[in-house]
Amino acid sequence: QVQLVESGGGLVQPGGSLRLSCVASGSSFSIYVMGWYRQTPGKQRELVATITTGGTTDYAGSLKDRFTISRDNAKNTVYLQMNGLKPEDTAVYYCNVVWRATTVTTLRTSWGQGTQVTVSS
Repeated sequence: QVQLVESGGGLVQPGGSLRLSCVASGSSFSIYVMGWYRQTPGKQRELVATITTGGTTDYAGSLKDRFTISRDNAKNTVYLQMNGLKPEDTAVYYCNVVWRATTVTTLRTSWGQGTQVTVSS
C-alpha cells in the first residue's frame, strides 16, 4: 500500500500564496501520476492539477495561471504552489497518486486525508 501525507494548508488572505506538499510512502512501488484535487461541501471532488513521472502537467483550465504543480521523484513528493488565492479557492485539497506494486502490473490509486485551505480576509 501507498500512504500519502499532505501538509501546507491553512488560512490565507485573498491574493496570498500557499504551497501544499504530499509525500508518498510504502514499500516496493512505482508511482506514475501524482495530482491534486479539491472539494467543497456539497460538491464533487474536482481536478486541480496532475503531473506524470516525466513532468507532463495537466491543469483545470481556470487554475493554470495561478497554480503550479511540481514533483520530486527521488522523494516521492508532489507540490502545489498556489498564488493569487481567491475566496473561491477555499476547499479541502486532496493528494492523489496512481501507482503499482513492483511485483504486479495492476495500477492502483491512493488518496491523502486532505488538507484545508481557507482564503478569507
